[in-house]
Amino acid sequence: MSNINHQSLSNVNSSVKTENKTGWRKILAFIGPAYLVSVGYMDPGNWATDIAGGSGFGYKLIWVLFVSNLIALLLQSLSARLGIVRGLDLAQASKNAYPKFVNLCLYLLAQIAIIACDLAEIIGMAIGLKLLFNLPLIWGVCLTITDTVLMLFLMNKGMRKLEAFIIAMISIIGISYLIEMFIVKPDILEVAKGFIPINLFKNDAISQQMLYISIGIIGATVMPHNLYLHSALVQTRQISRTHNGIKSAIKFNLFDTAVALNLAFFVNAAILILAASAFFKNGFYHVAEIQDAYRLLAHIFGNLAPIMFAIALIASGQSSTVTGTLAGQIIMEGHINLRIEPWLRRLLTRILAIVPALLTILYFGENGLGNLIILSQVVLSLQLGFAVIPLIHFTSNRKRMGEFAISIKVKILAWTSAILIIGLNGKLVIEQLGIWIKQYPNSIIWMYCLVIPIIIGVAVLLLYVFLRPILYKHHDAPASVPHGLASAITELEPINYKHIGIPIDFSKNDGDTIKHALMQGGKFATYTLIHVVETAGARYYGTEVMDHETQSDADNLDIYVNALLKLGYLADAKIGFGNAATSISKIVVEEDIDFIVMGSHGHKVLRDLIFGTTVNSVRHMVDVPVLVIKPQ
Repeated sequence: MSNINHQSLSNVNSSVKTENKTGWRKILAFIGPAYLVSVGYMDPGNWATDIAGGSGFGYKLIWVLFVSNLIALLLQSLSARLGIVRGLDLAQASKNAYPKFVNLCLYLLAQIAIIACDLAEIIGMAIGLKLLFNLPLIWGVCLTITDTVLMLFLMNKGMRKLEAFIIAMISIIGISYLIEMFIVKPDILEVAKGFIPINLFKNDAISQQMLYISIGIIGATVMPHNLYLHSALVQTRQISRTHNGIKSAIKFNLFDTAVALNLAFFVNAAILILAASAFFKNGFYHVAEIQDAYRLLAHIFGNLAPIMFAIALIASGQSSTVTGTLAGQIIMEGHINLRIEPWLRRLLTRILAIVPALLTILYFGENGLGNLIILSQVVLSLQLGFAVIPLIHFTSNRKRMGEFAISIKVKILAWTSAILIIGLNGKLVIEQLGIWIKQYPNSIIWMYCLVIPIIIGVAVLLLYVFLRPILYKHHDAPASVPHGLASAITELEPINYKHIGIPIDFSKNDGDTIKHALMQGGKFATYTLIHVVETAGARYYGTEVMDHETQSDADNLDIYVNALLKLGYLADAKIGFGNAATSISKIVVEEDIDFIVMGSHGHKVLRDLIFGTTVNSVRHMVDVPVLVIKPQ
């Protein structure tokens, strides 16, 4: 087993204690990660594929949902096992096992999967807002960008509160569909027959359409980014790194996964059964649009069913937003070792997903969104092989996993699932290419020059991902760690700072900040008190401005300086103008300051977005040590 070199979701890693708990308290301590993962199994993308499958083919595709859920349960349990045993998420393990270029390709493919997932959430949220409040879809799509604030708020509240929010959303979805099942009264015998598999590989048009929807269902159920997410989320539990501790964690996480994914299966099956009972049985065979489903529910069953439908849709979109952001953060940090602020990551992903949604509405109208959701789920399915193959390799590696490596039986089941997924995807791609060549004969040159080379390149990459761990067995020792290796500490010589800068904001924290600065330098250092005037005039006119605030601030600084001089300290004052961080860093360079002591402002979430975080900005703009004093 490898050492933990870099923590997944470092701000919440090992933040939930599980030790010294027994019985139900022990189970409850582990419950949570799989529920965050299960959200991805009941997002708006699942709704579209389930509605299309139920309305088009009745109960015949329930078995596809059931098999998808079993595959998901197997793969998510492997993902959790990897995170618990090796202390690595799937992206980090891939970075250690594959070259940089391959990791970059894997990152880009995983990012495409997250954007495809986000696309479905955007459309689902926009449709839900329209159904409840009659808000035009184009405005609903634009409004979804604001959920970045909700995501940031929840992530700052800690893992347990984030999990509680997700479980609350899942409860809303589950209760909504339970009510709808009582309203539509499905035929139980016909539902049971739907669990019997049928042949999807006939050459007729109906079988091809069923295959397309089935692959969409698989892509919507077994999502690639969920495998990355689960391997990181299980590390939020603080466990004993002993044999019994790891074994216990695997057992409890398997229980958590089984309960959560079976709940997700219930929701997906309920959607498909609802579509089959409400639409297929009443002759509405082509209900691919979620808004059509809403209207038909109102027409057939009255007002309650469609309202519950819309509420559940919004709940699923909001909860999926949070988990998609976490997955994106894990994939970016793991594959390419790049860490950016979660809100910025979220904003970039959402913008990339909003653009195709807006273009679809503008060029194809609102009716094109249903097909776009199903396409996004097929795209997800096409990415699955790049997550599933490495996962099976890593959890099979007995040298790295020790006695917790998966058994031969589990390995056979896992590889069978991978072959099924990749085989179905390959068949879909070949058939779709044939359809495009027939439909667009004038574009055949582009097919051969652009589309086919890309497909061949992706196929070669998939083959490499499969073969490398076999050909270079046990060559996955980390070549580097994200923050470098710790150097040995031998002798420690005292550091004497000669010139200390103290940013002042004339708040109650100034006294503590100055005291800590004096403790660092004593009476041998020079102290420069810095204040930045941030008025509109200061931003535009800089040193030329001498408004009331500037004059008042200069007088206040002189009071501080004179007080220090009387106490026997060497002190002076400097005033900056405009942006606080930029001005402070400029003064540090000009005055040759070698140490900075700053008081933190204590802003939270929304205020940080509005007012900015001066301390963090200064830290990144200067090359001298910065001591941050927390306000009392």
